[in-house]
Parts: sequence; C-alpha cells; structure tokens
Amino acid sequence: MNDTFISSFNKLASEIHTVACSKGWWDEERNNGELIALIHSEASEALEALRHGNPPDDKIPEFSGAEAELADVIIRCMDMAQARGWRLAEAIVTKNEMNKTRAYKHGNKEF
Repeated sequence: MNDTFISSFNKLASEIHTVACSKGWWDEERNNGELIALIHSEASEALEALRHGNPPDDKIPEFSGAEAELADVIIRCMDMAQARGWRLAEAIVTKNEMNKTRAYKHGNKEF
C-alpha cells in the first residue's frame, strides 16, 4: 500500500509542478520563505471558510471552502517538494509510522 501511495503521490506532484511551471509560477527561482508563506495563506483561507460556515467553494462548488483550501495547502506542499527534489511522500509514510509509536497526546500536550 505504501508503495502505491508513494508512486501515485509522486506522479501527481510532478503533474502539479508541471502545471505551476506552465502558468509562470516558476519563471524565476522562488525562495523557501515565500513558498512557506503561501502554504500558510491557504491554511488561513481554510480557517476563514470555517469561520463563515464552510459554504461551497466559489471555484469548485461541489466542495466546501475548507476542502478546497486544504487541497490548495497540499498542492502547494507538493509543488514545493517537487521543485526542491524532496521526498515528501516517503516522509509522510515514515512520519505516520513514527506517530504510531508516540504516547497518548504525545505526553499530554494541550494541543
């Protein structure tokens, strides 16, 4: 299962990055700070959608605003990872396996 996820994820990440390049977003090198800020902005837009009752998204109305904005978070992460040559899919699988070994609430953290 993990191999299928990794393969599918990496194929989609490649497509996402190709689309971003074709739309001019990589005509010049982008710095990591800018890319992380854009990921933050998409998460903030998901929060705003929830604060407003999570109505249908204005561009893809078959999905809620939160769904669409969280999809944008993942798309931006995949684009950045692809551009940087990072193994994000593999890191997700490995991090999930590590999380299985953590204590309840990671040792009683509040959040």
